[in-house]
Amino acid sequence: MITKNNEQIQIRIDAETKKETKKILDNLGIDMSSAVKLFFRQIINTRNLPFELRGENGLTLRSAELLRESIISAKNSPKTFKSGSALLRDALKD
Repeated sequence: MITKNNEQIQIRIDAETKKETKKILDNLGIDMSSAVKLFFRQIINTRNLPFELRGENGLTLRSAELLRESIISAKNSPKTFKSGSALLRDALKD
C-alpha cells in the first residue's frame, strides 16, 4: 500500500456498531485503521463495493425483486392447488 502522503479521514458511527466491529476485528487481529484501508483497497480492486448489498431480510436486491415478480406472477396465475405436495409435483415436472 502507498505510505507517503497519507491522508486522514474521520467518520461518525454509532457506539454499538463500533463496539461490535472492534470486537470482531480484535478477534481477527486487525485494527480499525487497517480494516478501513483493506475496505478501500477492495473498492479500488473491484471498482465496486466488495460485497453484495442485502436488505434486513438477508435477500440481495436482485433476489428481492425476483421474489416480488414471482409473487405477482403467482397471484395472476389461473392454477390452484389442493395441497403443498400437488404444488411441488407441478413445479418439479418441468
